[in-house]
Amino acid sequence: MYREGQGVRKDYVEAVKWYRKAAEQGLADAQSNLGVMYANGQGVRQDDAQAVQWYRKAAEQGDAEAQYNLGVMYEEGKGVRQNLVIAKEWFGKACDNGIQLGCDAYRELNQKGY
Repeated sequence: MYREGQGVRKDYVEAVKWYRKAAEQGLADAQSNLGVMYANGQGVRQDDAQAVQWYRKAAEQGDAEAQYNLGVMYEEGKGVRQNLVIAKEWFGKACDNGIQLGCDAYRELNQKGY
């Protein structure tokens, strides 16, 4: 709501506050969104390591968007040491859960021998 300005003034700091409350209670969607906020520096200082931490929590619960985003972090070496094998694993999970970009990234890494 606050992140997109739906019915309220757009406020990234307030969005982070509410995402964090929900994320700390284990809600995968909030964890994934909090990861996006850290990755983009929206409402918080940009921090790839924090983004990875929140993406991982959500991805391990089966959140497809977080699985894809975690794959990107491994592919690009942001917040983690670059590892294309692990990136491919997360892209594959995202693909299995309906994320076309995950399928495309998986296929590309597979063609490169990872």
